[in-house]
Amino acid sequence: MNYKMVIHTIAQVVLVGAGLLALPLLVSIYYHEPATTFAYLCAIATALLLGGSMVILSRPQNRVIFAREGFCIVSVSWIMLSAIGALPFTISGDIPSYVDAFFETVSGFTTTGASILTNVEAMSRGNLFWRSFTHWVGGMGVLVLVTIIASKLPDRSMNILRAEMPGPIVGKLVPRAKDTSRILYMIYLGITVLVTVLLALGGMPLYDSVVHAFGTAGTGGFGIKADSLASYSPYLQWVITFGMLAFGVNFNIYFLIILRRFGQALKSTELWTYLGIVAASIAVITWNISSMYSSLGESLRHAAFQVSSIVTTTGYATTDFNLWPGLSKAILLLLMFMGACAGSTGGGLKVSRVVILAQMLRQEVRRMIHPRSVSVVRYEGKIVDEGTQHGTTAYFALYFFCIIAAFLLISFEPFSFETNFSAAVACFNNIGPGFDMVGAAGSYAAYSDFSKIVLAFTMLMGRLEIFPLLLTFIPSAWHRR
Repeated sequence: MNYKMVIHTIAQVVLVGAGLLALPLLVSIYYHEPATTFAYLCAIATALLLGGSMVILSRPQNRVIFAREGFCIVSVSWIMLSAIGALPFTISGDIPSYVDAFFETVSGFTTTGASILTNVEAMSRGNLFWRSFTHWVGGMGVLVLVTIIASKLPDRSMNILRAEMPGPIVGKLVPRAKDTSRILYMIYLGITVLVTVLLALGGMPLYDSVVHAFGTAGTGGFGIKADSLASYSPYLQWVITFGMLAFGVNFNIYFLIILRRFGQALKSTELWTYLGIVAASIAVITWNISSMYSSLGESLRHAAFQVSSIVTTTGYATTDFNLWPGLSKAILLLLMFMGACAGSTGGGLKVSRVVILAQMLRQEVRRMIHPRSVSVVRYEGKIVDEGTQHGTTAYFALYFFCIIAAFLLISFEPFSFETNFSAAVACFNNIGPGFDMVGAAGSYAAYSDFSKIVLAFTMLMGRLEIFPLLLTFIPSAWHRR
């Protein structure tokens, strides 16, 4: 393990975190919030002192980063950023409990959207901005941002990118990892600006437009009103609906479109599977809830919004879907597990893994029927090698093991099975709202500090796709070469 390079890179992340805290500081100053302004000054000073000390003490001579260094850097960086990012909430008094503030911040950076707040509208503008901004930063991944800023890193920084980016396969869009990061962020920023403009054109105040665009881009779902997006106009709800769906698409598709390789982009199996599942889910739920609303158009709007919100693991709501019929809730639960596309800002198992697992199952059934036949698993027109198949199967097993473990650890809480199970599923898949007590109209406030810490690390495990966090806590990964 290259300890000095690990510490040095984490230090750079902490210093970047100090810079990110400057934005909510400016918002607090603009809205004349002295307590919040002081809180951000303290948090920035802490980050600068800690990051600066780590830079001075590390000074690596060997700057090579291999896979295990990349995994450790990503895991520890997310934990430290969340720990520092929680300080303004506690110091300002908006969230007095540090455990609650840590839970809220982890939920923000992991783009989960699970909240312990029971009166979100009582928070200061600066803290509401920071709360949503953590979604935007975490959506594409702060480590991707660092590969842009830390220009001295060698091109082995692709190991950081692989640990950070969601999905079973991460490749380079261009030869250098830093250039790949820049392209990803330019696409990410461009669509965010577009969503902001469309919301503002619909009459949403600029502040509201920016924070909701942050939540949409990061597929996070933190709202600034108690009813999430229910009180906004149908036009604004449709803009958010299409925005969530857009950020659930693999960003490689957008890169191909920029290059005008439309044919290649439109041949994506994952894209059409994703859109097909979304369309079918919307159709069934619209029919199932049609008697609950005044018109078919209203039913379609709520169904489209909630399907988009759940499948992209955003967590926004326009209605309390906890009151929907069992069929609609069952479809939403299945979408919680599936999630969005690989290479998107969404969480969940990922459409690509679902497709590969389905192909593997089909191959196994065919092999049982025709033992002597030779068949291969194909994905996006290419043969899926044994290593990828093994990795997909291993992840699938670990995926359910982690959800079950989280569920068992919080099961001592005096809540219903539906509450605890959906809380574990929603946190691991980075969705936010679950069912019953933690539904769209509820919160995680009633959970104990122990359960909140368990669920916070469940969110981190889901966002980093298990292996980086798991390897970080295996002692052998820290041994020197």
